[in-house]
Amino acid sequence: MPAAAHIAENITHSAHSRTDTARLAGGLYLVIIVTGLTAELALRGPALVDGLTPADIPALRHSMLADVVMILADIALAVAFYQFLQPVHATRALAAMIFRLLQASLIGTSLILLSAVPALIESNPALAATLAQMHASGYDIGLILFGVNSLLMASLLRATAIPRALPPMLAASGLVYITGGLTRLAAPHWTTTLEPAYLLCIVTETALALWLLTRARL
Repeated sequence: MPAAAHIAENITHSAHSRTDTARLAGGLYLVIIVTGLTAELALRGPALVDGLTPADIPALRHSMLADVVMILADIALAVAFYQFLQPVHATRALAAMIFRLLQASLIGTSLILLSAVPALIESNPALAATLAQMHASGYDIGLILFGVNSLLMASLLRATAIPRALPPMLAASGLVYITGGLTRLAAPHWTTTLEPAYLLCIVTETALALWLLTRARL
């Protein structure tokens, strides 16, 4: 009886631990979505579209801070998802974590380019614009890696308790990220045309984050 009670206690503790990790993953995912969209669409995007001026410096600096928060949350989420999904398929779960970490590393590295822009806006606006575009290219290359992560995650999540619609939607989102990143490199004039497709990515990832946060299971 003591042995059975000990086993039952361990199972209960493990279940509570997975529930807590699921909620943490959902919270981290929401942080990533909010900070990523804020940095790219609300802060940095308008400045780049209208042309960089000294008045844009605060927005650029705030966008970099938002990106740092996003990167830290992304690293933590990569580890959390690996813990969840390693029992499903260890190799694919490891590969998914690696691709997500590589994406975070590349976006972080690209911030080095963007960090030089505020100091150059007045003295060398052409170089500032070039560095901003290089940062955008690095960001999109990172999204190619994230697209691969999304495809791997979709294959892993099919074996979990999440709604059946989410894995196909996540796979489609991965293809959007990969296509968008490759378009930036090979045919940048098509980038604007593809932008509406990213709405699928936002909807899918928000739905997954809310599922984890509210249902607390995979």
